[in-house]
Amino acid sequence: MSNFSDNVQVKTERFLSWRKKRRRIKKEKEKQKNPVLDWVEAFLWAAVVVLLLNQFFFQAYTIPTPSMVNTLEIKDRLFVNKMIFGPELVPGRFKTSTGRIPHRNEIIIFESPTYLSKGPVFDIAQRLIYMITFSLVDIDRDKNGDPKPHFLIKRSMAHEGDQIRLIDGEVELKPSGYTEWIAEADFKPLVNKEYITSRLISEENYEGIRASAFMDAADYADIDANAEWNRQYKTINTPYTDMYSWSGYRYQAMYEINPHLHQYGGAWRKSDTGWYIPEGWIFPMGDNRDNSRDGRYFGPVNLEKVLGKASFIYWPLNRIRKIR
Repeated sequence: MSNFSDNVQVKTERFLSWRKKRRRIKKEKEKQKNPVLDWVEAFLWAAVVVLLLNQFFFQAYTIPTPSMVNTLEIKDRLFVNKMIFGPELVPGRFKTSTGRIPHRNEIIIFESPTYLSKGPVFDIAQRLIYMITFSLVDIDRDKNGDPKPHFLIKRSMAHEGDQIRLIDGEVELKPSGYTEWIAEADFKPLVNKEYITSRLISEENYEGIRASAFMDAADYADIDANAEWNRQYKTINTPYTDMYSWSGYRYQAMYEINPHLHQYGGAWRKSDTGWYIPEGWIFPMGDNRDNSRDGRYFGPVNLEKVLGKASFIYWPLNRIRKIR
């Protein structure tokens, strides 16, 4: 029994001596470490933590355009909840899913369907730098030095099974199971969701927009535009033009002038009947309806491209708030 106790004591003393020596060596190494390397090491650890938080939990995002005014203003900085729909395992690759899809009228961030990638290596590098710097540095820029629209933030307006259309810039919905079109203003109370949209084009401007589209079609078909069209065209007194509506009116005019060209008739009727949203897709729109590049121009968006939900604004200080 005495030998056993002696052995335990000897091994314990050896372990404690080894641990003390190890700590002493570690402290000596830390004293000899270059302070610059020490700072770099601390920065890299912080960067890894930030990267993990941004990639899997909350990603920082800066509003670059007025497409969501009055809900979100240019240069608002916000956090996007990436856990809610499932994060990507690697930036730009291997999207996971929680089974949760965007609710009606939620503000979401997604990859732009019109974005042209420079390749997976550049995409990953861009995403890493963007996230590590909390959206302060974006290396993906166009020839003018402006950030390319890689990510867009809009409101989820229509879901799978819905139909959505626009009449002179005003949204109408036919949700799944409904038989009649419902104006957006009438639909908000039904889903207990209130938000403010902005219009830059007044109702009376649409006579001029319609006339402008008909005049363009007439010029294209080498037909004289009459004085009434010209008078209406001059009633436009806004720098903004609803190009979606303008295109629809132009297709209508082209089809009336050339009824044998069925492609124009099909395009006109599509603008009148709107979109049907298939399973696994959503239709996004900006709250600033006359200054937003959204689903009207690139169509529905696959849910696999939806990265997260806008959660709250953290900068500037006077705009800190939860996003609704």
